[in-house]
Amino acid sequence: MNLNTQFKNAKAELTKVIFPTKGQVKQAYIAVMIVVAVVAAFLALVDLVMSSIMTAILG
Repeated sequence: MNLNTQFKNAKAELTKVIFPTKGQVKQAYIAVMIVVAVVAAFLALVDLVMSSIMTAILG
């Protein structure tokens, strides 16, 4: 296979790709931000509880 054939094959494959719309990207972005916020809040709560327990044990 030569380089020209590779480029033709790559171009043909790119025509099959369905790129997300702006709305889909925005929706996915919001979903990711919500999940990250929930996980961060959960980890902060766990950290607070563990810190309180360690302070009670050691202090």
